[in-house]
Amino acid sequence: MPHDFPDTRASLLVNLRDPANEQAWSAFTKLYRPVIYRMARRRGLQEADAQDLAQRVLISVAKTISEWEPDRQYGRFRNWLSRVTRNAIIDTFRSIKPDVAAGGSVVTRILNQSPAAHQTEIEYEYERSVFRQAARVVRREFKEPTWIAFWETTVENRPIVEVATELNQSVGSLYTARSRVMKRLREVVDDIK
Repeated sequence: MPHDFPDTRASLLVNLRDPANEQAWSAFTKLYRPVIYRMARRRGLQEADAQDLAQRVLISVAKTISEWEPDRQYGRFRNWLSRVTRNAIIDTFRSIKPDVAAGGSVVTRILNQSPAAHQTEIEYEYERSVFRQAARVVRREFKEPTWIAFWETTVENRPIVEVATELNQSVGSLYTARSRVMKRLREVVDDIK
């Protein structure tokens, strides 16, 4: 997974500074809530705690986004959001299990991870979230066999000949179908970002 993903659209960040801009907040929440949630779950929070944490992080962002500015020390928005999420996870563990505040294994493990690990994770989760959104849109645009050809050969990484045989299609038509879906996915991903 490359580490040089494009930054969150600057226009979205500018629009978030207006708390009344429902369209911007909806787009932001749609992209980042699942990212924050999965980070929390991966750290061991239960479903309800992870949902609550995601909500608290979004509220925190809403309160502080007008003050956020990119700089050399903190870098891109996702780096900042990663730190906010990481701190919220640590605070949650401390409130759920007070003994963890004294240096329990979960918090210690989180604290000992390099900030780069969290930045990479949030970038990875962000890309997954964008892909999922794009896939939901694009899947509706293609017939089922075309989508299956793409999904099985690209996402599931199954051999093209095997999938072509199952779908009773030629290898050439499978390549064409997969290429069409991938092209459309790239377009939708670019629109989302």
